[in-house]
Amino acid sequence: MKKTLFLSAGLLSSAFYTGAVQAYDCSNLTGWNSANAYQGGDQVQDEGIAYEAKWWTRDDKPAQHSGPWDEWLQLGVCGGSSSSSSSSSVSSSSSVSSSSTSSSSSTSSLPADDCTSPVYSAGTSYAAGQLVQNAGDEYRCDISGWCSSNAEWAYAPGTGAHWADAWSEVRSCTASSSSSSSSSSSSSSSSSLPGGGYSGNFPDHALVGYWHNFVNGAGCPIDLSDIPPVWDVIDIAFADNDPASDGTVQFNLFDGSGTSCPGLDAAKFKQDMADLQAQGKIFVLSLGGAEGTITLNNDSDEANFVSSLTALINEWGFDGVDIDLESGSQLVHGSQIQARLPGALRQIDSNVGGMALTMAPEHPYVQGGHTAYSGIWGAYLPIIDQTRDLLDLLHVQLYNNGGLQTPYASQSYPAGSVDMMVASARMLIEGFQTAGSLYFAGLDPQQVSLGLPSGPSSAGSGQATNQAIIDALDCITAGTACGSVDAGGVYPDFSGVMTWSINWDIHDGYIFSGPIGDKVHSLP
Repeated sequence: MKKTLFLSAGLLSSAFYTGAVQAYDCSNLTGWNSANAYQGGDQVQDEGIAYEAKWWTRDDKPAQHSGPWDEWLQLGVCGGSSSSSSSSSVSSSSSVSSSSTSSSSSTSSLPADDCTSPVYSAGTSYAAGQLVQNAGDEYRCDISGWCSSNAEWAYAPGTGAHWADAWSEVRSCTASSSSSSSSSSSSSSSSSLPGGGYSGNFPDHALVGYWHNFVNGAGCPIDLSDIPPVWDVIDIAFADNDPASDGTVQFNLFDGSGTSCPGLDAAKFKQDMADLQAQGKIFVLSLGGAEGTITLNNDSDEANFVSSLTALINEWGFDGVDIDLESGSQLVHGSQIQARLPGALRQIDSNVGGMALTMAPEHPYVQGGHTAYSGIWGAYLPIIDQTRDLLDLLHVQLYNNGGLQTPYASQSYPAGSVDMMVASARMLIEGFQTAGSLYFAGLDPQQVSLGLPSGPSSAGSGQATNQAIIDALDCITAGTACGSVDAGGVYPDFSGVMTWSINWDIHDGYIFSGPIGDKVHSLP
């Protein structure tokens, strides 16, 4: 799968040019073309001005889409002999959108001046727009909740592990401090640069299914060798906390205890998985689930989480992990797990040499951030944003949580409808403004799938007919069969569909994997 680089939301807030437009050398820039898709960091000229794409975009004319929440960053008026004069007038964090310019941008100095703003103090209540000083530089608060966090290690401006998600760097308070501020800016922005990702071949279009390691209405757990070949990505469900709840993750293969079902053999499980991987199948270990818990409350928890998951991947042979954290993990805004999980995933990715990373949040945790931005609402968005360069697939669960409120209509779209599926994908590809001050930048279409139940019994609500799913895929990938809302463009490289679950699909006679598998694998 193609890995695409985007600005993080925290960096976006400081990436807009606010002064007079400077001269810019456009001699090597092509003119913007409405038919082309542009990735974050691509540069074009339009109506005599140079622009840089902030994230994936198509058919958004730069001259009309270069405002604070738009797709393009204005670089300067064409006509300069060198781009160096204009690039120095843009905030150093703005150039992180292109890996080729990140090293030079991190060494540029902020304007030096005497600052009169108060000194930052962790746990103080800061409003959006408020200025503070820390480590010799001045910062503007972008997201009040994170600015006001008492987690200094995470959100202290300029020095915290995730400060750029809460603050924007404004200036150096003394000329002598500019070098130190540029180094902290460089280190913080490096989390937005590609640092890993799956080292194998991720399919262009994928049918993703969960295989569950427990008995439910679908029957006994099945051997991996009994999984039909239609599935491309198999999520092994679930791993969660060990009884000590100290951050250590455990995965216990079903042993049949207390049931009439036969247990599964670990050696056979590993061999079956290796055989299927040799056929191109991808296996990820899913964390959490509806009843599972993951603990990340302190440094010790985080170290245990990283070491135990690294060991599980190596021991069992998984290609990576899936993040399916729900209410059991207490993932809410301002929580330690929200702040620590992105960094922990990066450590694991580095440990194993590049892992497959998928996520399956319920839609209130993602698109729900458009309606509200507190508690669980939108709580996944910072995690997605900080790992977007590692993320292979985001398949939001469009079930068990009712309809979806979007920017495209005053009423919510009902679960299972073509409109809900299309609108949910559009929000993730285009990006959207949250009910807070965060703007969530869109993902590459290859990173997005629909998440749906496999049949009438696999979820409490949200079932979609096969025809509705096919119509939604046609609307997203070809611009046909749309309902009252379209996808905002045509995305032939949209990934596909995830479902809960393979076990239920087998129980129900392949009513999902047959027609939907055929459709996914026929996508352009």
